Amino acid sequence: MLRLTYSFLLLALVVLGIWTFFDASSFLLTPKPVDYPWWWPSEVSTFGDDIDGLFRWISYLILVFFVLTEGLLVWFVFKYARKNPDKAIYTHGNHKLEMLWTGVPAVLLVVIALTQMKTFAEIKFVGTGETKGVPTFADVFASQFDWRFRYPGADGRLGTMDDIETPFEFVVPVGEKIVFNLRSRDVLHSFFVPKLRLKQDAVPGMTIPVWFEVEQAKFDREKKNAAGELEMDLICAELCGWGHYKMAGRVRVLTREAYDRWFEEKTAEKYSNGQEEAK
Repeated sequence: MLRLTYSFLLLALVVLGIWTFFDASSFLLTPKPVDYPWWWPSEVSTFGDDIDGLFRWISYLILVFFVLTEGLLVWFVFKYARKNPDKAIYTHGNHKLEMLWTGVPAVLLVVIALTQMKTFAEIKFVGTGETKGVPTFADVFASQFDWRFRYPGADGRLGTMDDIETPFEFVVPVGEKIVFNLRSRDVLHSFFVPKLRLKQDAVPGMTIPVWFEVEQAKFDREKKNAAGELEMDLICAELCGWGHYKMAGRVRVLTREAYDRWFEEKTAEKYSNGQEEAK
């Protein structure tokens, strides 16, 4: 009876695992991506499809071995739960089995590494490939516990007096490659925008180039706010202190025309003395 109970529980775990996997991953299986609370939100970046493809491939691989492992456990319960009056046999192990369960994961890890190399190179090797010759759009600073964004002013160069700086809100135009320098002003942080499939640690003492592009078609597909913009959550994905939970920001995606108007307004604010309306 106990053997049947254990077997039922293990089989129930397999069924639950398979059901939750396919239910939660429904956004990957439907023709039109949708936000799903158990899984990733729909993606909008140029490399989002590649990231989801890798994620899907690894997830199905895990599912196969999860079912295989649980099936073996059920079989072991039935095979070795019976009482055996025979004398026990001492064994030191099985070298062939040990080589098998060491070799198979090793091969799979190599396959996963080779599969993701092209996507990893496109995302991480900024200044080559798609981002070759693309000027730096902004500097992004992480600190306890906020985000700061610095844009070049009229001279087109960062680090000069006409730079524009905004807190918490990273504003970018749609359909353009956004290359930015990520820096930390104190401890280790992590720049994470789930809808962009972008995550990069901000390491103290290092300037790390990062890039993304919001595709026009995906921008048009997504639900936008009343102003016709796309807003995405920006969070710190690295425990950075007592205020880590509140280190949140936004990435606002605008059309190029709307972005130019926004930039003009920020430039006017920078040089304003607060007396314009009184004139």
